Amino acid sequence: MKRNATAERVYELVEPVAAREGYELLDVELVTERGRAILRLYIDTVPPSTPERGVSVEDCTHVSRVAGDLLDVEDVIPGEYNLEVSSPGLFRPLTKPAHFERALGERVRVKTYDKVHERRVFVGTLTQHGEGHLTVDVDGQPFEVPLDGVAKANLEPLLDF
Repeated sequence: MKRNATAERVYELVEPVAAREGYELLDVELVTERGRAILRLYIDTVPPSTPERGVSVEDCTHVSRVAGDLLDVEDVIPGEYNLEVSSPGLFRPLTKPAHFERALGERVRVKTYDKVHERRVFVGTLTQHGEGHLTVDVDGQPFEVPLDGVAKANLEPLLDF
């Protein structure tokens, strides 16, 4: 997945530090909400969390302190911003080849930069990953999506209420 230059620089700085602390940095988002810059870091435990052991508030607090100190020293983001560290939740982002491999057979949502097969959003079962593309089965119809065209991908579980 492509990130803007600032978010990519944050990822490059924080990823090895998070790994050293026992976490995987899944994704970085830099957004503006209500006129305020927000930097979001999504982390997971290593090995990936399970329903029995997810990312705790203490995990997020720890990574927030470590990453915040590093980002203050490196001064990557100009001006003021809020730092949020979160678990990936049920709709976990898929940003690395290993994420897609773990998600095979799972329901996913894939958004593309440009139209592919006359659409930009594919919600269905991830049936294949590799050789520069994903295959998403949407209601029994397989769609091949080039990886370099994927803007965002995440798990999309069916929720029972």
